[in-house]
Formats: sequence, C-alpha cells, structure tokens
Amino acid sequence: MTAMRWDGSTFPEFKPNCSSLLYRHLSEPAFEQLKDKITGSGFTFAQAINSGVVNQDSSIGIYAGDAESYTLFSALFDPIIADYHGFTKTDIHRSNLNMKTLSAPNPDPDGLYILSTRIRVGRNVAEVPLGPALSREQRNTIESQVAKSLCNLSGELAGTYYPLLGMDETVRDQLVADHFLFKAGDRFLDAAGLNRDWPEGRGIFHNREKTFLVWVNEEDQLRIISMQQGGDIEAVFTRLVTAVKEIEKTVTFMFDQRLGYVTSCPTNLGTAMRASVHIRLPKLAADMPAFKNIADSHHLQIRGIHGEHSESESGIFDISNKRRLGVTEVECVQDMYNGVVALINKEKEL
Repeated sequence: MTAMRWDGSTFPEFKPNCSSLLYRHLSEPAFEQLKDKITGSGFTFAQAINSGVVNQDSSIGIYAGDAESYTLFSALFDPIIADYHGFTKTDIHRSNLNMKTLSAPNPDPDGLYILSTRIRVGRNVAEVPLGPALSREQRNTIESQVAKSLCNLSGELAGTYYPLLGMDETVRDQLVADHFLFKAGDRFLDAAGLNRDWPEGRGIFHNREKTFLVWVNEEDQLRIISMQQGGDIEAVFTRLVTAVKEIEKTVTFMFDQRLGYVTSCPTNLGTAMRASVHIRLPKLAADMPAFKNIADSHHLQIRGIHGEHSESESGIFDISNKRRLGVTEVECVQDMYNGVVALINKEKEL
C-alpha cells in the first residue's frame, strides 16, 4: 500500500502482521467519526495517520500536526497515549527540572561499561503548527528565531550555528565525523510530512566542547542535546537543564497543562525527554531474556547503537528511559540510572 493509493476517504487496509498502535486502536466507527475533521492549521486526519498506513511496520503510526490534533482527533490519540504511556484522560503531567532532586552518581567511574551519556529533550515553538503541518515560511522563521537565540548563549554553552542549506563541505565533513549531522528523516518521518522543503530551514548548533548540540527542524523544531563520554549522568543532566532554561528566555515552547511539552509523535509527549547511555554488555547480550527483564522492570528501552530500528554491535547497546508522560524529567533520568546500575551488576555476575 502506498500513500498515493490511499487517499484517506476509506478505512485503511491493514496487513495481517501489522502490530502498530494505530492498527490496534483505529476502529471503523472511530475512522468514520474522524476522517473529515481538519484542524485550524489545515491538518487532516488522513495526514495524521498516513505514516502508519503507508509503513505498516510502524510501532506507533500516527503524528500530530499541531496542538489541536490531540483534541480534535482525541478519539484515536487518547487510547494510543493510554496504551503507550499508561496515561489516562484524567491524568495530568508533572514537570521537575530541579537538578538537586536527582541522585545519580557515576555508576561506572572506571569506564568499563559506559561509553557515553546523552540526554535530549524535544521542544516546539508555541503558536505555530508542529513539523508535519509547518509551511516553508513558518519553518524558515523558526530557524531564524532559534538560531538567534542559540548564538546568544554564553559560557560553556557558547558555540556556532550551521544551517544545512548551502553548508560548506569542510563543515559538513566535520559534522559527519562528529556524528552530529542529521539527514533527511527516514520513511516514517517522510510519510508524516516531515521531510518537506529539505534541507531548507534546518540547521545544527554545537558548543565549542561539543558537549551541547541543538538540531533545528528535524522531527521536532528543537532537539536539545547534552552529551559527553563516560557515565557522569548528573553533569549531562545539569548542562541540559541550564541550556533549556537559557533558551526559554527568548523562545516560548508549546506546552499543554495535561500533556506537557507538545510533540508531533505521541511517544515523546510530557517531558519529551530521552536519557540514554551507550553501554557495553557482551555477556547480557547472550542472555536477552534476562537483559529484557531488567530493562522492562526499570521502564527502559533497548536499541542498537545507531538508534531506533538498528542492531547492536560488539555487545554495545543504546539504553534509554521509555516513560515520558506522567513522570517528571528527574524521574526519567532516575529510571535510566537505576536500570543501568542493575544492568552493570548483572553483567558483573555473569
């Protein structure tokens, strides 16, 4: 099935092996209720679910085009959010960026297991649509506004903004070498409308030490990233929180009292935070039932080192928090920390 063959007027045909949350929760009555609805920014229900219809190996399969999508299409978004996050219609998201309430001393001071630590949050600018519904003009305006804000950062956060459009080849080669350069989104993002007008309106900022990075207009309008080698999780979190608060002085982020920070993918709602480590666990890699049991008990997600849909290499994994909505930022990082400690202890036992 392709996007061209499915025009949104009839209930989509799902393959027998489809297991996405879209497939699980989209009933024919819900489809009939939603199919003709359009948000104030012109985003249709067909656009919202197109990625999951075209890519039937999606795990989720739906994207929001604006904040209104979550209310106008709530008959589908609410059960998907409840399924993924365990977050009901009456729940209210809580936020906590108080660095002093995190207890995460380095779990691997000798550097035997943790290669690097990375914590990121997604943010979108208030009063404009999300990426799937942005116009070219809106995307370019966001880039200009955000780049100006980033270039005013000082101290440890001070750095340079590099627009993707017309990027110098020397700069491009260095960003590739640093693993900083993001490419046009994969087929899932492409079908959601997030690759339009590529690479215009996109860019990358990083500080001089290359421990702080911002992607502009990738999946979210800002992906704010703090990272460094080793397992000093507290230092990485502290840098991230400092940066977010500085950017907030000049850029207003989209926030909903119930759902927290609003993102195009419902899995990122709430904190929009992903706290992760690259960690070497060769013995656990050979005992995946035990590995997954520890990960599940600490609400962790296991990925390959090249991110979602990738495989592990040399027993190295990307381990991150799974919960984002209905838990605070500190709880997200604490989940990851507690799970990593348990994984290291198990690896030592084996």
